[in-house]
Order: sequence, then C-alpha cells, then structure tokens
Amino acid sequence: MKLQQFPDWVLALISGVLFGITFLPFPLGFLNYFSLVPLLIIWLNRDIKTSAAMTYIAAITANTIAFYWIGLNKGTSMLIAFTSLAGAVFYLGLFWLIVGVGVSFIQKKLRVGLLLFPFLWVTMEYLRSFGPMGFPWSDLALTQVFLLPMVQTADVTGSAGIALFICILNGLFYLAVTEKEPKKYIIGAFVLWGIVFGMGSWRLRAIEKNSAESQFYVAVIQPNVDPVQKWEKSYKKTLVALMDSLTDVAMNMKPDFVLWPEAALPAYLRISYRYREPIRQKVIKNGIPLLAGTIDMESDENGRHYYNGAILFNTDGSMDMYHKLFLVPFAEYIPLSGIFPSLKKLNIGWGNFDHGNDYTIFKVGDKRFGNMICYESSFPRIARRFMERGAEFLTIETNDAWSGDAPGAYQHFGLAQLRAVENRVPVVRSANTGISGIIAPSGRVLQKMEFGEQGILFAALPFVYSDWDTVDGDLFALMCIFIGLGIVIWEWVKTRKMRIGKR
Repeated sequence: MKLQQFPDWVLALISGVLFGITFLPFPLGFLNYFSLVPLLIIWLNRDIKTSAAMTYIAAITANTIAFYWIGLNKGTSMLIAFTSLAGAVFYLGLFWLIVGVGVSFIQKKLRVGLLLFPFLWVTMEYLRSFGPMGFPWSDLALTQVFLLPMVQTADVTGSAGIALFICILNGLFYLAVTEKEPKKYIIGAFVLWGIVFGMGSWRLRAIEKNSAESQFYVAVIQPNVDPVQKWEKSYKKTLVALMDSLTDVAMNMKPDFVLWPEAALPAYLRISYRYREPIRQKVIKNGIPLLAGTIDMESDENGRHYYNGAILFNTDGSMDMYHKLFLVPFAEYIPLSGIFPSLKKLNIGWGNFDHGNDYTIFKVGDKRFGNMICYESSFPRIARRFMERGAEFLTIETNDAWSGDAPGAYQHFGLAQLRAVENRVPVVRSANTGISGIIAPSGRVLQKMEFGEQGILFAALPFVYSDWDTVDGDLFALMCIFIGLGIVIWEWVKTRKMRIGKR
C-alpha cells in the first residue's frame, strides 16, 4: 500500500509521531528529514479545510510526545500541570496551521505549495519566537544537535538555515514518494545532506583548530537538590552547609570563577546579611569571584518588586546584580498582570516576578560574560544581545528538576549547545540537579554532569582567537520570508497575466 493511499488521519499521526520522537533524548533527529512527508501529501492534494484539521492533529500529536514533561511539573498541582501541558500543546498547534493552511492555499491558487513550504516553515518558527508566549524551544534545529556537523551553519543562518535545509529534504522525499522516477530525488536528498554534512564537518574542524584552551578556569557546582525540598524551612541549614562545602572544594581547585545554579539558596542574597556575608567573605578571602542564582526584592513608590536574578560576588567585596529578562508565562508571572495588577494574586507557578530591564554584562578578571537564567537560554535573540554588549562567554543558571529526569532537561542542554555554536563562544551551564556542562564554541561538550549527580566541573575555557564572524540569525530568517513573499508575488502576477491573456 502506497503512502498516498493511507487515510488522512493516519498520515497526520505518522507525521506527528515521527516529528515528536525526534525531540526525545535519543539520536533520532534524522527522522525529521522525512517526518513531514505524510503531511505534505495532505497539504498538496487535499482541500484547505482537510489540511487544517489534519495539520492540527499532527501538531497535537507531535507536541504532546515532545513536551509531555511539562505535565510532570512537581512544583504545582496535577491539575495545573496537566492544564499547562494541554495549553502548550494546543497553543503550539496553532503555529503549525500557518504552514498547513498556507501551503494548501498557495497550492490551490498558484500551484507552488511545495516550493513555498520551506519558506513558510521558517516564517512560522520566526513568528513563534516572539512575544511573552514565544517558544523557540520547538525549532527543528534542536533535533540536529546529536550530530554536530549538521548545526555548524547556525553562526551564519541561525536555526532558520537548519530548518530550511530539513524542509527541503522533506520536499525531495515527498517527490520521491509521489513521482514516477523516485531515484533522482532520493539521490538529490542524499547529495544535499552530504554537502551540508561535509561543509559542517569542515567548519567544525576549522573552529576547533582556531580555538585554544585559555588560562581562564571555571568551576561549576551542581548540588543535586530536590527543587521542592529546597524551599522547606527545615532543609535550609542542610542546603547552606552543602553549598558551603561544595564551594570550598571548588575554590581549592583555584578557578578564576565559580558558578552556582538558579536560585541556589532559598534567600534574598543581596539583602539578607545572614546568608550573603559568609559567601562574600569567602570570595574576598580566596580572591575568586562567584555568581549565584538568587531571588531578589526591591522597593519603590509603587511597592515591592520581586525578581529571579543572579548576583556576582566580586573579590573587592562589591556585588553586581542581574534580573531575569524573559520570564516563563504562568510559572514565573501572569501575562497582563502589569496592566491588571489583581492578576498577581493568582499563584499558578512558584513565583510572581517582575521582568528585568538590563542586559547586564559581568566582569571577572579580564573576561566579560552574560548570564541567562533557565528559559532565557532557549532564545537565540537574548544570547545575541549579550554578545552585542561585549560578552566573551555565556553562562546559564537553571533548575531543570521540576519535571524529573525527563526529556525537558536534555532538550534544554541541547539548546545551550546551539547558543555556543551561534555565537562561537564557550557556554558554562550550572543546573540545580542536571544537566550541568562546559561547552566549546563548536558546540562540543567538554565536560558534563548528568541529571541526579552531585559534584563540581572544572575546566579551562576555550576561546576562538582568530577572526570568525557570526551573523544575527534573524537576518537569514527575514531573507527567507522576503524570498517566499517574492515567489508568491511573482507567481500571482504571472497567473494573473495568463488569465488576462486567455480572455
């Protein structure tokens, strides 16, 4: 039985399953080279209404498989966790409709649906990255991190270039399934893949050849603490003692910088003398700066403002603060609560924070860096803004333990690898329970501490010392969007002229 002869709902489910499992922590990203072929059969050969319905079925299936871990959040009730998962799945499905309906409509009107498909997908991923509900986490690029040569173009094209390539492969495999001479399309797909892999391998070697291990050493602490127990009063002394002992071990390694995870201690470190001073004195005594994730509070004429932040303890006794810029909707703040303050009374997640305002650049020794807190690291745009302000490396503080040892933690770590490649800088990641790591500018993992482990990572950071230009990935995405629009306008004008000529 040929693929085209399967019922539409079966085709939708096939695409959804194949797409979804590529986000699991297994090297299955190659499945996305043809996961959208069943949907292309629908989009290019069925009416718009059917395309919309089947697209949504596929999207719900794919996003449920890929992000089911959202519903495992132990920081809230089962009802709220399940509602969060359902809301995310149905919300993300709406973006797939842009592609499904768009391809189907263009195919019916202009007969170039297959040609426009890659550009529509890039457009969809670009639009999905904006706003308070932005979710670039589900970009196709993440599924290719398992094979580093396939993501090496990200420093020029961003994730959009990787998505465009995958969509073109899907188009070639669609033609192989539907045309009478499939061999040439299959060969074309393998040749294209080989070119990208070969170019990526060359760029990977070039970056690693032009990278050199510096004399700048970092120590990363992973305490392996249950995220719920962390906030229990009875556990406070135990946690403080644990972080103190791990920090002593780390500082004895004589690093240039120590990194703690997100909200490392259940205290306002900047304003709490009891918890702040032992850390500050330890930093002064050892002459080693330390960045700690912490909650923070400020007061003004409008009342108190609470932040998820990070505090840098400098060796001269001074301190610098960063407040998280992009908060997780419904988990860290309630959307529209700035306009309707009464919404802040809702307690759906584990906090109701205010947004930070500044891309703070920290300095340790002769190095400058930007720090991203948890979900922020899924946004290429945020990492890029830190780089534009002079960061030489990036740090990530996170707590991925809320959903346990689930795919979310592994996906999040893969996003850190993409940020390293896009900006060609080392990335240092400290997670409360995993996964912590030190990542080279090539995206290669130099050191890693798995989920559920406790310990310290210690390594010298490698930097790219020769000139290596990177490009804002948004530029490539915008170029694709304009090319797609150009094709539509060209075909529309051509079709209109043909119709006029027939009269």
